[in-house]
Parts: sequence; structure tokens; C-alpha cells
Amino acid sequence: MKRILSITALAAAMLVTQPALAGRSCEQNKPSVRTIERGLVLAERTLAALEASGADVVVLARAGQDLSKYGLRYSHLGLAYRQPASGGTASTWRIVHKLNQCGSAEAAVYRQGLGEFFLDDLWRHEAAWVVPSREVQDELLPLLQDNARATALHHKPYSIVSYAWGQRYQQSNQWAIETLAAAMDGGAPSRGVAQNWLRVRGYEPAALKLGPLTRLGARASAANVAFDDHPNEKRFADRIETVTVDSVFQWLQRAGLGSAPVILRLP
Repeated sequence: MKRILSITALAAAMLVTQPALAGRSCEQNKPSVRTIERGLVLAERTLAALEASGADVVVLARAGQDLSKYGLRYSHLGLAYRQPASGGTASTWRIVHKLNQCGSAEAAVYRQGLGEFFLDDLWRHEAAWVVPSREVQDELLPLLQDNARATALHHKPYSIVSYAWGQRYQQSNQWAIETLAAAMDGGAPSRGVAQNWLRVRGYEPAALKLGPLTRLGARASAANVAFDDHPNEKRFADRIETVTVDSVFQWLQRAGLGSAPVILRLP
């Protein structure tokens, strides 16, 4: 009972004081106490599960948008790692991920806690993660703890549907998988080198079917949507190849780089 009361009290306080989080639309709509409470409960249960997993690094996803019409379950992923305990305190988990800034054409890389990660206006209160192989974890962990290395391949211009093998824009999931590739390739000096590592190891982006009206409407109304980096033969055939959480999860397991996804959902 005390735990539930403390979460409710924290939710009420955040309702009053919480600033707009990066990655949101920046509309002045305050989340409800219920929404914040469920986000915190999801974060708490995810923390317990990650602690019990024995992993030091996981590829962590959330369902921030309803993408079911594209056959996708999750919208956004980050690279989460165990923060070592200090001074007798318990270890905790931090997430390094890329967020679009208020629907603009730019993005930045952030380091956040689980609570912040799951308070970002979720479509469905569900977490999913893949535990990478020990080799991948050992390469990723020091990179994620180093700000310079974690942002080395970050590219500020952003499109939510950026071409998986392009370099004009970079969306959030694309940054994550390219950064994973850089860690495994001994610190890839460029996005092109990281993308080549992914190609060689069989990564296949999702191919979204978007009609011309959808493409034109999105480009005219949103600064964070662009299609001009996609090859013409694919773009005009309405074949938009981009990096999705679902495709990353499938590839990690297929390539022997990670486990089957673990799913945790609130009732």
C-alpha cells in the first residue's frame, strides 16, 4: 500500500511540475495522474525484471504510437545499461536514446532513467527488450558510459522515416543500430562504415507501404517527415525502407546477436 501511495503522490507532483519532454509534440496538454502513475509502474516493473535478468545492456523498446496499420508493434528503442552501484546503493538503469525535438527537423541524444523513458505519452503501456550476446554487451557498455563515443555517429537532421542506408537524415532507431554497429566494429569512424557492418551481417530494414497522398500530406504538414533521401525507384513505388524496432529485434535474434524479445505489459 505504501508503494502505491508513493507512486500516486509522485504522479500528482509531476502533473504540476513536469516540463515538456524531448520527443513530444510540445502541445501544452498535461498528462493525467493516471497516465503518469501507469508509466511509473511500468518503469518499476521493468527495473525489477532487468535486475533479475543478469544483463548489463539491453535494447529496450516502448510503444509510443499506434503503428499497427504498418504491421509494427513498437515505435522507439534505446540502449539501456546498468549503472554500477556506488556508496552501498543499489544499481540502477539508464537509457541512451535519440529524441526528436518537438516535431522539428532536428534531434539530440539523451541519457535518461526508466521513469522518464516510460512517461513519454505512451500508446500502450508495454516494454520489450532484447538481451544482446555477452560479446555485444561487453562492447556496448563502455561506449554508452562515454558521452563522446555514444554521440560519435549522431546526425542532427531528422526524419521519422529516414532511409535506412542514407546519411542525409537519421531517425532514433537508426542512431541506435548504427551506434551498436560502431561498438562492434571497434569504433566505426563514419555512419557509412557502420551501415556497411550492418549490411554484411544481414540487417534488413522494414519496407513500409505508404501511398502518394500519405507521403505528400506528411511532408507538407510535418517538419520531422522527409522522403527525399529515399532512392527514387523505391520512393515512387511507395516502398519506404526505414529502421524499425521490430526489424531490429528480428535481426538481433536472426544474426545470433541477441535473445528473443522479452515483453512486459501492464493489464
